[in-house]
Amino acid sequence: MNKTLKKLVLLPGMDGSGELFRGLVTVLPEELETETLWYPADRYMNYGELAGTLRGAIPVDEPFVLVAESYGAPLAVLIASLEPPNLKGIVLSAGYVTSPLRGWRRTLLWDLAPLLARVSMPGFLARYLLVGQEAPQALVELVTGAVSWVTPKVLGARVREVLNVDVRAELAQVKVPVLYLQPTKDKLVDPGCLGEMRAVKPGRTEMIESPHLLLQCEAKVAAEAITGFVTELGG
Repeated sequence: MNKTLKKLVLLPGMDGSGELFRGLVTVLPEELETETLWYPADRYMNYGELAGTLRGAIPVDEPFVLVAESYGAPLAVLIASLEPPNLKGIVLSAGYVTSPLRGWRRTLLWDLAPLLARVSMPGFLARYLLVGQEAPQALVELVTGAVSWVTPKVLGARVREVLNVDVRAELAQVKVPVLYLQPTKDKLVDPGCLGEMRAVKPGRTEMIESPHLLLQCEAKVAAEAITGFVTELGG
């Protein structure tokens, strides 16, 4: 591992916590340091406000790579477009820069967002949408627990913001290399989102057989892809 680039800054999904990164962190090389930026659980901040706040929390004195999952992808794009010193690349896992749902699915979720945010996520839904039917029960419980950490008001607002997001212009301003990690069994993010991102900002793409939460379901495969990307950047 190149000694000058050994820092990963992790941006979580909609839960906003670092809980779901536990498995990934344990399988990354020891030489790679990780830092997770958490989002407020009880105070809603839109993408622009949150990106501005997180921008002040990232390293300024050492090279690093942003690794963002799902909801965190637009945040990574916004932060990268500001050209923070020492940012060397970004990794977007199950990412998107416009609404990940299209057509009637988007309309339905928009209408149901306030209601769904007030109902605890059942295990069967977590399996169907996020981790797959073969996921161990411990992972299902970790996911449902992380989601419940966010207050219903904040969660509902984040869902609706995702459905309206559009950071294509900011992605076009990103100057550092991008690695796209694409789960092939994703039931949340429309497959067209990858092509949309690559059309704006071409980058290396790794197709990985996994449900939506790729960094959790296929942590070792994801770690290898991220490590290879970091090594290339450091070289």
